[in-house]
Amino acid sequence: MFESRDRVSEDQQEFWVETRRLPKATASTFYRKLDDTLNDIGFIEGVREICRPAYADAEKGGRPGIDPAVYFKMLMIGFFENLPSERSIASRCADSLSLRAFLGYELDERTPDHSSLTVIRQRLGQEIYQAAFELVLTGLYQYGLLKGRHLGIDSSIIEANASLRELVSRNTEEEYWKYVKRLAAEAGIDPDDTKSVRRFDKKRPGRKTSNKDWVNPHDPDAKVGFTKHGACDMVYKPEHITDLESGVIVMATGR
Repeated sequence: MFESRDRVSEDQQEFWVETRRLPKATASTFYRKLDDTLNDIGFIEGVREICRPAYADAEKGGRPGIDPAVYFKMLMIGFFENLPSERSIASRCADSLSLRAFLGYELDERTPDHSSLTVIRQRLGQEIYQAAFELVLTGLYQYGLLKGRHLGIDSSIIEANASLRELVSRNTEEEYWKYVKRLAAEAGIDPDDTKSVRRFDKKRPGRKTSNKDWVNPHDPDAKVGFTKHGACDMVYKPEHITDLESGVIVMATGR
């Protein structure tokens, strides 16, 4: 026999549960060892010190900010569990007792939501992320996991969620499509004839959509390039350098 876990459809009355009866948040073996390692290499205190200039002085009042060590731990969770967004990271951390313990949150405490992660991401500059990354590399080197003798470069092409038609000039902010229509009109082509303007744009002499001249204002990191199928589109070209002996990523760039 077994105890049925079917939910009973009835109005739930108010109730309370003793704290000692609540399930205890305990990190899994992997996250417990990861937490111990981060403490051993001084990552927790180090990242707090690195991020200190980006946070207001607590003595001046106001709501305390989220511990930057918690933020970077949540980024690690997103990497290790292959979570694609800040929303999914926040949701996973809120639901998991193991991850709550890793972050240092009790069952009755609210973990950071996705909007808080966005605010922190926008607040911290590239220099802070680079310094935090170097803290990890230093720890890996101390543990003998980073050799640095044989390195490999891996690059790929990822299609961006951005449109070529939304490009604007970096200098004048003129929209690309308006620019093409203006050139078409100067060449004697009806600018309202969309098909003719597109044919003109593909074959016009000196056509060059340089990333130095054009940018998508909604996604400045996306670049004009060729997809894996050979089509011209907005793409990302991330690259990372890996230690071939250990698999450690020693540098990551996106261009």
